[in-house]
Amino acid sequence: MSDSCCSHGCASTSTAPQTASYRRILWLALLINVAMFGVELVAGLQSQSVSLLADAVDFFGDAANYGLSLAVLGSAIGWRARAALFKGLCMGAFGVFVLGRAAWSFSSGVVPEPLTMGVVGALALVANVAVALMLYAWREGDANMRSVWLCSRNDAIGNVAVMLAALGVVGTHAAWPDLAVAAVMGALALTASRSVVQHALVELREPAHPGHA
Repeated sequence: MSDSCCSHGCASTSTAPQTASYRRILWLALLINVAMFGVELVAGLQSQSVSLLADAVDFFGDAANYGLSLAVLGSAIGWRARAALFKGLCMGAFGVFVLGRAAWSFSSGVVPEPLTMGVVGALALVANVAVALMLYAWREGDANMRSVWLCSRNDAIGNVAVMLAALGVVGTHAAWPDLAVAAVMGALALTASRSVVQHALVELREPAHPGHA
């Protein structure tokens, strides 16, 4: 890592406009994720789709992550790294939850309703691609910024998978495509969790810079 504190995203006069822009984008992303959480929760319960319910929980987790990112934006690198560490652990918990839910649904044998899955999955994809594009410029920032970008990227991938699962349910009249996608989403969450946690721990081990500890 560079010796310059600003290489980690610390606030300064030159970076203030960029920080203000990032804050506005986080607020917009927060609102989008809260709205989509409500939509997918209702749709997932009605269609009995595990992948939609998993995506709804993911939207809720992302909304909480954006809120946490807003709370520590402009703080010292140590606090931002701690926030990223917490978010990384939450992403891991989400992955475990999804895998557990998929296993439970497999044992119940319920077949989800594919039309709702496809329509809501497409709507969620539009929302997540929009957020991912807005956050693209900050994908290589500190651990906190990276965790936000990874959440949005994984969400977009997950939405495409939900739509493919809906087609799979139509073609097979079985629940396994929905469960397979839920399992993939859980695995993606665990992979992203590992990346964010490792990045945050590296930043926490680095010596504090004067005035930015």
